[in-house]
Amino acid sequence: MTTQAFVDSMVEEIVRPGVERLMACRYFTDLREGTLTNRRLQGFALQHYLLNIAINKGFTLCMAKNAHNQELFDIYLHAFTEEQTHPDLMKRFGLAIGLTEADFAEALPIFECQAHAAAILRGMFLGSPAETRTSALVNESMVGRYAAEFDACLARRYGVNDHDREFFTVHAVADQEHTAQAAQVIARFCGTERDRQVVTHAARNMVRFKLAKFEGIYDEYA
Repeated sequence: MTTQAFVDSMVEEIVRPGVERLMACRYFTDLREGTLTNRRLQGFALQHYLLNIAINKGFTLCMAKNAHNQELFDIYLHAFTEEQTHPDLMKRFGLAIGLTEADFAEALPIFECQAHAAAILRGMFLGSPAETRTSALVNESMVGRYAAEFDACLARRYGVNDHDREFFTVHAVADQEHTAQAAQVIARFCGTERDRQVVTHAARNMVRFKLAKFEGIYDEYA
């Protein structure tokens, strides 16, 4: 099996089923039906804001970690450039649905969201390039899908205007490109059987962390 064929099979067997499981969970079922409470929308905004900040800091450390490798340095520089505005976009959404600046300043990660963020950062700091971008492959695939769902439902059922939905509009499109870029890096750097075992393990775990994140938000912000 070529490295590209391996990545393709991982997407089909792990990532896409994970996306479908996420979209069938309580959070997104309620969102589509228009019954998701404002408190749960606010919970997502707060928790994802914290994650976006952590990811930006992680990318700066990835650049330093790979300063000797121009190819990898450029990959993480591009990723940081793409992500750096996202905390502000998420805050804009949160303020539009009733949160305050103080809410964002005082927010703490709930257990499931902290575990999800920790798994991402663990890959950034300790993982191989292929393992690190496996996190992106899973998460960007899921974010791209649920961003489109949020964008449509927030406009149709919750009255959120285009300006305040920009986070979701951007991600519904951009994360398709980000997913493809992550897949390319994984294919480039998973040349051994051990690499493939690590990547598969990371993908399965990240799907579980992402599912748990939304179950945690749903329960915490009831």
